Order: sequence, then structure tokens, then C-alpha cells
Amino acid sequence: MKVALGQFAVSREWQENAAICTDLMTKAEAGGADLLVLPEGVLARDIADPDLVLKAAQPLDGPFLSEIYAASRGNTLTTMMTVHVPAGEGKALNVLIAIRNGEIIARYDKLHLYDAFAMQESRNVSAGLTVPPLVDVAGMKVGLMTCYDVRFPELARRLVLDGADVLVLPAAWVKGPLKEMHWEVLVTARALENTCYLVAVGECGPRNIGNSLVVDPLGVSIVKAAEAPTLVFAVLDTARIAHARSVLPVLENRRFDRPELIQP
Repeated sequence: MKVALGQFAVSREWQENAAICTDLMTKAEAGGADLLVLPEGVLARDIADPDLVLKAAQPLDGPFLSEIYAASRGNTLTTMMTVHVPAGEGKALNVLIAIRNGEIIARYDKLHLYDAFAMQESRNVSAGLTVPPLVDVAGMKVGLMTCYDVRFPELARRLVLDGADVLVLPAAWVKGPLKEMHWEVLVTARALENTCYLVAVGECGPRNIGNSLVVDPLGVSIVKAAEAPTLVFAVLDTARIAHARSVLPVLENRRFDRPELIQP
């Protein structure tokens, strides 16, 4: 599988963000990518207005995604991103969607909300209630996670035990003391402990770190972005997964059962 990582700074205007997303889709397809992963919350963001994610939320058939659907028609590229969708009662859902040929083929409502480091995502967002699905892309099974989810090893392990070869992680990782280190350590750990690929795409800009990367099943970073907008590519190989699971059979050696989601 060839994967493209589209890193950019999200603006407060959905029209600007839609134009960036569709341009990245065109470039990813031209580069031969099977999968394009974009950051978290690409519909709208403003560092001075943390409530904008709720005020700017749109339904899945709204104008922002209508432009994305139109750009995806007629090709085989799978595009993944998260958007905020109205959920009623003054809240939104942070929804990771997989789009192919003009339609959503999978969705995941973010389970772990970022109520940490003086932030409170739950002020505007309701938590999801179901384990993410797997998505078939170019002969590999892809598991879905979003940003803060990477701090919870149970979700990554569950997805891999369900059959994931690759985990994707759209994110808006906030800058701060040691945060860049946390990002790289956690992304690497989730890949290595599960002997899978992890494709992590971070928003860049004044608030967030960027630093998108792909880590392979033995914990090797095979591509990294810096702090600026960019589009980078990586090739994921099932033979590398098989080799990792042969020399490091942690999935076979584990003594704990498959993690289950706690229901509210």
C-alpha cells in the first residue's frame, strides 16, 4: 500500500480547508497513493476560539463534505480525516470518516476525548460509543484511531486483534513541554507493541506540532514531516509485517484477552 500524509494548518473558514483537502487529494492520487490521511478536525479551527469546532460543525451531507465527495468520485483513492458533526444538546461528534469514490465507506466517533493538559474537549464534543471498524485498502486492513486515542494502548491492541495491519491516527497534537516527545514515543510504542504500521498525521500551525510520521512494525520511522504544511508518501509492505510478527511474536505470546469497550 502506498500512503500519503497530508499535513496542513486548519483555518477558521471551511471553504479554505475544503480547497486544501481537495488539492491534497488530487496530488495524492497523482502520486499513486492508495490512502490519503489528513489531520483531525479539518472543517474549522481557531486558536483564539476553542468553541469554533461546535459552532462550525456540519452534517455529513453538508457543504464541506459535499466538496470532498465530489473530489473523490471516479478514482480508487481512500481519504481519511476527522470532522465535527452536530450531535444535538449543544454538542458535536468528532467523526473520523473514510471516503472512497464519492461516499463514506466507514466512520468512527472518537472514543477518548482530550480532557488533559488544561484542555477540555468534552465541553463541546460527545464521546463515541463503539469500537472502530476496519477498512480494506489495497489488500491491507486499516484500523481507525483519533489523536488522544494513542495514549490508550487497549484500543490499538483491540484493532490489531480484530485484524488490523495498519493503524491510522489523524491528530491535532497541541504544542507544549515534552509534547513532541510524547507524540513520537506513543506512536512508536503502539506500532512496535502490536507489530503493525502506524500512520500518524498531525495538524501544523501556531497551536499544533505537525510532525506527521509513519512507524513500521518494528518501531522504525520510515517517513517524517517537520512543522510546516507538506505532503509525504510511504510504502507499507505486508512482508514487513510478517517478518516482524515472526521475529517478535508478541501477539502470540500475550497472556491477556482482547480488550472490550466499557459501556456507559
